[in-house]
Parts: sequence; structure tokens; C-alpha cells
Amino acid sequence: MATNASCDFQHHVILFPFMSKGHAIPILHLARLLLRRCIAVTIFTTPANYPFIAKSLTATTAARIIVLQFPHNVRGIPCGVESTDKLPSMSLFPSFALATKLLQPEFERAVETLHHVNFMVSDGFLWWTLESAKKFGFPRLVFYGMCNYSICVSRAVREDGLLFDPQSLAEEMITVTRFPWIKVTRRDFEQPFAEAEQKAKFEFMKDTVAASKSSYGYIVNSFYELETVFVDFFNLHSGPKAWCVGPLCLAEPLKSTDSSAHEKPTWFQWLDKKLEQKRSVLYVAFGTQAEISPDQLREIAIGLENSKANFFWVMRNKESELGDGFEERIKDRGIVVSDWVDQREILEHQSVKGFLSHCGWNSVLESICAGVPILAWPMMAEQPLNARMVVEEIKVGLRVETCGGLVKREELTKIVTELMEGERGKEVMKKVKEYAEQARKAVEEGIGSSWRTLDMLIDETCRK
Repeated sequence: MATNASCDFQHHVILFPFMSKGHAIPILHLARLLLRRCIAVTIFTTPANYPFIAKSLTATTAARIIVLQFPHNVRGIPCGVESTDKLPSMSLFPSFALATKLLQPEFERAVETLHHVNFMVSDGFLWWTLESAKKFGFPRLVFYGMCNYSICVSRAVREDGLLFDPQSLAEEMITVTRFPWIKVTRRDFEQPFAEAEQKAKFEFMKDTVAASKSSYGYIVNSFYELETVFVDFFNLHSGPKAWCVGPLCLAEPLKSTDSSAHEKPTWFQWLDKKLEQKRSVLYVAFGTQAEISPDQLREIAIGLENSKANFFWVMRNKESELGDGFEERIKDRGIVVSDWVDQREILEHQSVKGFLSHCGWNSVLESICAGVPILAWPMMAEQPLNARMVVEEIKVGLRVETCGGLVKREELTKIVTELMEGERGKEVMKKVKEYAEQARKAVEEGIGSSWRTLDMLIDETCRK
């Protein structure tokens, strides 16, 4: 594969990630894959998101970054907030997403100055970029941080009207007619899919879905072998075409961990110590956007403590909700970290044997690639569908059950013990190891299914 220095960059792609780290990271991985193929890349972002984008792309990648001024004085959005990670509440998300359309005039002025563009990959939430792509005559591909399973099931229940029966109960199991082995509930879907009275959400989702259907195709951060049935169904019956080019996290090699102990972060040294002690570790993290109540945090803390498992818990804010003396009591087998950590590096550590996760798709895929089984605890968006896929479809995890919207300490203790020590834990460990190997093969240069899919997309859009 050519290096950037030897490339003449005859083809050019625009990448426009949404203003959220979880949405941006896979697109930045895609940038690396395109640059390795001598495709010039221009990335669009905003001032507050620029440092993260620039830091994520090393100087050798040769990607160009164009900064657009994020709109000011948007009603409901605090001044200076330019990413969903900084929103005080996810209830503001529809207003934030709708505000991005105000970037369109400046975006189009910038595109006018660019060398010929072969295609654009923009986040699904930036629906208005389809208008711009049509104006300039290049195809737009949609990136969603979702798998084919979740896209197909969401579309099936929406188009078949399965969740709009006012008589159906929130917990009632409903058969997905297009995939009759799958059963869902109303709780598996966010309000825009189930109830249309929230105008901002409904209008935003309507515009997003319509623009996606009219785009050239979908870039999917997944691999064919993981969800063959759903990729085939999507491409035969739904459209536009889904291009599975993942796992994109494997586009970047892991950082070397050969440095001396004093150069490693404290948390990495802690994991090394557990490896020396031959102790299996449960990694606990719920993403950057889930809002967890103080009562639920206390139940998690007590449940983990009672499980006797060794655990590594990442929290956004390490506050007193954990209870007096918690960290002292668990110090020999648990660590609570509020600093930024490299999640993939943690999951790939040999001591980590389980992941208590909110089932964001990036997290699911990173866990599968690392061969680490999942305790599925979905909290928002399409996460309940991801959890169903993890537990029921590909069987690489176990489900955490809620009671009245709360996960009780007893349930958490039981399911953690089952994953780390029980027979069901051994079964899902075996299965996830098999998928981890398939993931590595999918991105193998020249022959992997995802590698070849990206080559086909480039041939179709750049080399006609």
C-alpha cells in the first residue's frame, strides 16, 4: 500500500462527521483507509471540535481540515457548545442537530474552492448535506453509527407500523414481520419512532430518513460476516446500498505498550498488576452521553462490590454518589477512573474478560474485535436494538435486566458473576473470540470482505 509521500492524489473525498466524538472517531478511521489508497481527504468541522480532529489525525495522514463557524445564539443551546458531548442534557439534541443546517451556506462556499470531489461521506444527522452534494454534482454517502441489524429492524417496524397500536403495552413482545425470529417492544425505540407529537424530534428524524434514502449509499461500520442476513436483506430490499467497511477501529494499530511501567498511565499499570495476579477484570463504561441517576450509581457500586469481581469503572464525574468509603473498600480489586482513557486499549488488555456496556455501536464493535463478551445495558437511541443483536442474534453477551427502570444491585451482582465465572459466560466468550478472528480477516489488506468493499466503492465512484 502506498505511503502518502508517494501519492499523487488524483481522487478527492469530503468527510463531514457529526459534532460528537462517538460519530467522529469512525469517520477519522475511514480517512486513514482512504489516504492509504491515495485518495485525498478534506474533513469539515467546527472550531471547538478542531483540536480533537487534528490530534486524532497524525501529521503523516495529509488530510486537509476546514473549519466552519458554528452558529451562535441558537435558542436552547448554551453559548460555546459545539458538540453533543457538551450538551447539558440530551433533550437538547434535536435543537442542536437542527442548528447544524445554519452551517450550509459557509460549507457550500468552502466546497466551491475545492478541487474536484468524487464523493462525500457525511453523518446521517447532517441531512442537509445531501442538498449541497446535489448542487455540486457529487454523490453523498451516509454514515450512521449503527449496524445493519438496527437499521433494518428500525426501518421494518416503522414502515410496517408495528409500534403505533395505542393498545400495545410498553413491554409487550411484538414480532418483526420481516424478520419473524426477532421480537421487540416499544421500549426498544426512542419516541420519534413511537410517538410523533414531539414536533422537533419528529421533523428532524423525518428529514434525516428522507435524505438518507435519497443518498448514494450507506457507509456502515460493520463487516459482512457479522450480520450477513441483514446486509443481504438491506441491499436486496431496502436501499440505497450498504457498504460494510469495518470494523473501522482496526484501521489504526494499537499503541505500543512496551514502555517502562513509570511511563504508563496509572490505570494501565493497575491492569498490568491484575494480569500478573491472574485476575480477570470487568470493564465498566456507559459512554459520554448517558444520564445516570445518583440512585442508579449507588446500585451499580453496591452490585459490583458484592459481586467480588475485579472491575475497572470509567465515570464521567467521580462524585459522592458512590457512597462513603466505597473506593477504600474495593481498592484491592476495583478502580474508578474519571479521566479520559483509551477504551480500545483497555478492551485489548489481556486481563479484561468482560465489558458492562451501554451498547453504543462503537463500544460493541470494539469489544467484539478485542474478543471480550458484553453485559448489555442499553440506555438510549438504538442501543436497545444493539443489545438485542449482541444477546439474541450473535450471542456474544448477556442482558442486564431492569426492574421499574432501575437495575437493582442483586441483578447486577448475579449477572456479573455469571459472565465472569458461569457457564453462560464461557459460551459467549467462545462465540466472541470467533467473531474477533472474523473481524481481523474482514479488514485484511487486499482480501478481506471489508477491504474489498471499500475498493469496490472507490472503483464505482472514482475510477469510472
